[in-house]
Amino acid sequence: MTETVAAPVAAIKPEKLEKHGDVRIDNYYWLNERENPEVIDYLNKENEYYQQCTAHTKEFQKELFEEMKGRIKEDDSSVPYLYNGYYYITRYEKGKDYPIYARKKGNLDAPEEIMFDCNELAKGHSYFQLKGINISEDNQWAAFAVDTVSRRQYTIQVKNLVTGEVLPYKIENTTGGSTWAGDNKTLFYTRKDPVTLRSEKIYKHKMGNDVAKDELIFHEEDDTFNTFIYKEKSKKYLVIGSSSTLTSEYRILDAQKPDGEFKLFQKRTRGLEYDISHYGDKFYIVTNKDNATNFKLMETPETATGMENWKDLLSHREDVLIEGVDIFKNYLVVSERSNGLNKIRIRPWDGGEEYYLPFDIETYTAYTTTNVDFDTDVLRYGYQSMATPSSVIDFNMKTREKTVRKEQEVLGGKFDKNNYEEKRVWATAEDGTKVPISMVYRKGIKMDGNNPLLLYAYGSYGASMDPYFSSIRLSLLDRGFIYAIAHIRGGEDLGREWYENGKLLKKKNTFTDFIDCSKYVIEQKYTSAQHLYAEGGSAGGLLMGAVVNMAPQLYHGVIAQVPFVDVVTTMLDDSIPLTTGEYDEWGNPNEKEYYDYMKSYSPYDNVTAQEYPNMLITTGLHDSQVQYWEPAKWVAKLRAVKTDKNQLYLDTNMDAGHGGASGRFEALKEVAKEYSFLLDLEGIQE
Repeated sequence: MTETVAAPVAAIKPEKLEKHGDVRIDNYYWLNERENPEVIDYLNKENEYYQQCTAHTKEFQKELFEEMKGRIKEDDSSVPYLYNGYYYITRYEKGKDYPIYARKKGNLDAPEEIMFDCNELAKGHSYFQLKGINISEDNQWAAFAVDTVSRRQYTIQVKNLVTGEVLPYKIENTTGGSTWAGDNKTLFYTRKDPVTLRSEKIYKHKMGNDVAKDELIFHEEDDTFNTFIYKEKSKKYLVIGSSSTLTSEYRILDAQKPDGEFKLFQKRTRGLEYDISHYGDKFYIVTNKDNATNFKLMETPETATGMENWKDLLSHREDVLIEGVDIFKNYLVVSERSNGLNKIRIRPWDGGEEYYLPFDIETYTAYTTTNVDFDTDVLRYGYQSMATPSSVIDFNMKTREKTVRKEQEVLGGKFDKNNYEEKRVWATAEDGTKVPISMVYRKGIKMDGNNPLLLYAYGSYGASMDPYFSSIRLSLLDRGFIYAIAHIRGGEDLGREWYENGKLLKKKNTFTDFIDCSKYVIEQKYTSAQHLYAEGGSAGGLLMGAVVNMAPQLYHGVIAQVPFVDVVTTMLDDSIPLTTGEYDEWGNPNEKEYYDYMKSYSPYDNVTAQEYPNMLITTGLHDSQVQYWEPAKWVAKLRAVKTDKNQLYLDTNMDAGHGGASGRFEALKEVAKEYSFLLDLEGIQE
């Protein structure tokens, strides 16, 4: 489209930033003043500009929204799970945005008890999130937490499930998580630092006491660590955990003795990661001890928890990552990953034959889900693929019978998974590494280079982007798009080394892997540079910022959601939420080697006078993970420097934070904006 509206121009106010003798001039540093009316005015002008330039797609956005919403079962409910004598269910009602949390005593024919109707609780709030529902062992009390700002600062309250009364006091500025001791009247919870939002203090609240007098039990003083508290599945122990990117530490206490002292399980040793699960008279430990890069499983007596007592149960393997364990009375279930694929391994405690659940394609995801019941032979797991809607399956580990409890319904009468092709292909990176790409498209399309293709990736924090099903995505597939996920380094898709080779001083592998995947899909004629689109959010937005600086000619359009693009300045500011805990991921720029390396790829610092693709950049004013000013500064600088006339939009949600809008269907409006941006660039208007 031709632009008739002038793009906003942000005022240039040079700020000199100096470190290690290096001077950077930041013309848009002032945009970080959240309360400054000039900043709000600039963000509003960008929003108006975006609205005016895309006004011709408004009707199409509405159609896309209704189409996507039309595939979702509105009066949907979760598969009930049994815990401590009650079946718990989360359900939605037609025309309502928020979930209802309910339970039934003893069996599914019992009368429903509604614990929380979030539609009622959300009234009067533009953003609403309830989390951390935690039921006391006598089934009488429910602790729960609410955030109405979207800064992930939750207020905990307690509800009497017998009388329906919500107790009058509120516990502010928490993570939302809490756990009851075995006495049903002591509640432990985690508070955040009010500025950095780091979870740093564990408190103990006694029912009936003034919250102001709650006792501080543990203070995590190392600002690169977060702390949390939970109860073991066996219910025997309360556990305080502390973790940083590379190191973990736990403390344990008998859940029946909440006024006792927490005992150190194994003190922190830099680089030692471990997770604990209790069963019988032992603890089971998933750990990287003894250079077990891909982790191994060890065991230790509950009375002697120091690592000198740990013994191997499943040894380390070079080609198999252990992601976690689920412990049952008769079985140990191990979640593994090999060759980029999930595996679920069943191992009877009595020494019987162990086996893996069978999966027969290469573009699936399988994962254990809600397994809160200890004394059962039934494992509940989830399964989906790029073309297969997600299912919840109960698997009897003894008889090996499988029961599909629920398969996600795709309404509208048009979806048939047999109409779609899914496959995994491998691109070769510049250093010879093979990088997997999962893709899905409608059968019958010609591979002649003319197909629009949306390539998505994340590539940080060891987060694996597994192939998954999306009914929303059908709106692209049914209009001729190929959808692909690049499993680039920086994730843990192919094991721990995959992560190690895409972080710190190897971070650029993440960006070059994505560029090489982009070149591969062009070479193989799945698409061409005129029809290739890229998308990523948060640290994946950093990826987008890096690749448009490094290889802008490969993409026709790019979507960067809440992008982390001002790497150096943010990582030098330890008052920003998350910063200090991130040094193990990106490096600490107070050290010159890391400063220089970060500066060499930081998207904001490397914007140059060149042509950039069409770009849609989104953010939230209250985002606590990536501050709104990063994308705002980036857009302002791109506008001033780039040499093309391509579209560049900044869309700021003035009410929301990192996760976007909170209502169930509100989020679809954001997707409709993104899809209409892509489809409009392809000249598809219906």
